[in-house]
Amino acid sequence: MKKSYIGLAFIILVFGIIFIPKIVNRISNGTVVQGDRLDAVSNHKNSDTGLMKVGPAPKFVLTDQNGAKISNETYLGKVYVVEFFFTTCPSICPIMNKNMVDIQNEFFGNPNFGIASVSINPEHDTAKILKEHAEKIGVKSSNWHLLTGDKKYIYDIANKGFNLYVGENKNITAGFEHSGLFALIDKKGNIRCRKDKFNNPILYYDGLDAKGVKAITEDIKKLLNE
Repeated sequence: MKKSYIGLAFIILVFGIIFIPKIVNRISNGTVVQGDRLDAVSNHKNSDTGLMKVGPAPKFVLTDQNGAKISNETYLGKVYVVEFFFTTCPSICPIMNKNMVDIQNEFFGNPNFGIASVSINPEHDTAKILKEHAEKIGVKSSNWHLLTGDKKYIYDIANKGFNLYVGENKNITAGFEHSGLFALIDKKGNIRCRKDKFNNPILYYDGLDAKGVKAITEDIKKLLNE
């Protein structure tokens, strides 16, 4: 019986030497409830933006308004927006251009943000024409590239790569047709989007509507902080 008391006293002494200083330290630091696993969770920074990854953006190499070769790799490390347009468009393009200028101005000076505006009438929209158009609409960012190249190549990027419709239509005044949607690309080259009220991915953002522009602006901010 005496030996049992001695053994119990020894265990209590060891416990006091090893664990009491740790408990006191946790109390003084306000972390008394944190074990090793809880520490790991509480110290983990949640970088989930809630935005879905649609898939990788298509690869491309095109020429911008300054005659420089621009590719998808030019934008790696940047969040960027892609649109398809043409300079002589009399209908939706001026609205898209205006909204894109607003987006540019919101993030102007941020080296991690860019824009790619791809012409679907590259035979007319040469680098020279695109440069004039850039000045006309108010392009100021060095990371906003208005792009031209081979027509079939561009149409494949739009229709097959992004699945954003572009085409020729001789029955309309402008001769070309396209969607008014903006694609949002993250720093790693993935197409990203938010979900609708039914929890379905929206895929792309309405570049003609104030709500769409507001939504993509909010989500650009999220991706810049990701």
